[in-house]
Amino acid sequence: MIGVLIFPDFQILDASGPISVFEIAGRYAKSPAPIRLIAAEPGPVRSSSGVEMLARKFGSPSAITTLVIAGGDGVEAAARNPCTLSFVRAVAKRGTRVASVCSGTFILAEAGLLDGRRATTHWVRTRQFLATYPAVKLEPDQIFVRDGSIWSSAGITAGIDLALAMVAEDHGEEIVQKTARQLVLYHRRSGGQSQFSSLLELKAPTGRFGPLLTWAREHLGTRLTVADLADRAGMSARHFTRAFVAETGTTPSKAIERLRIEVARSRVQSSSEAIERVAEATGFRDPERMRRAFIRAFGQPPQSLRRSARAG
Repeated sequence: MIGVLIFPDFQILDASGPISVFEIAGRYAKSPAPIRLIAAEPGPVRSSSGVEMLARKFGSPSAITTLVIAGGDGVEAAARNPCTLSFVRAVAKRGTRVASVCSGTFILAEAGLLDGRRATTHWVRTRQFLATYPAVKLEPDQIFVRDGSIWSSAGITAGIDLALAMVAEDHGEEIVQKTARQLVLYHRRSGGQSQFSSLLELKAPTGRFGPLLTWAREHLGTRLTVADLADRAGMSARHFTRAFVAETGTTPSKAIERLRIEVARSRVQSSSEAIERVAEATGFRDPERMRRAFIRAFGQPPQSLRRSARAG
């Protein structure tokens, strides 16, 4: 049985997205697994939208073959619920596949299931998560992360990507491709959360390192190592890196790369400037290095973004 754990003020797409994936995949595989909405308190559970979904009581952990935990506005209260934490721990203790969608990662972390493990969460929650759970190896730019039997996904629709990856593991490529086509989705989404989030945040940086990032954005064509940034901030490199991650939710090196990517993207899309010149001016130096960075962030190379901008 696939259990989808919800709680008051959960995000409805965190639950309904994976449910739809598992439903359609089961139909194509001709081996549908029962899917149950479960909650600490059975009955109608109100989502953050006001729409209610009917949930059953948790029941026996042994009945669960996959547990998917939704996120949403009510996740912090849910992460303090002893019944919820006890159930999640009991399911995980059996070696069962356990996953979180969006901020549902907080429940996994509060249950102690992520200490020393890799995980991700919604980009908006990155700073809060890093400050609250420093023992977790958070990877903020990933769409989803798997570490053994524990899975976690980024914001909201990324739960669909996570569910498709589970379908691929359970039923193979043919079934997951059919499922994605039926849902009119990409089989595998390219790029990371930065294509939607962190790049935009860094355009107008605020907080302790805002002036430093503004200065860095104006000097992208120069060498900007961690040591250079730390020196400008008047801090040791080690202390600077720790403080920067706590403040911004990303490492100094990744922040500089994201600034370079965003400035380079703007120049690529808005001008006919040679790709080589853009790479040089934004500090990538090598066009191939810039191409790889674009693929990581946007899922496509600079030339494709330029063609799309011109077509648009």
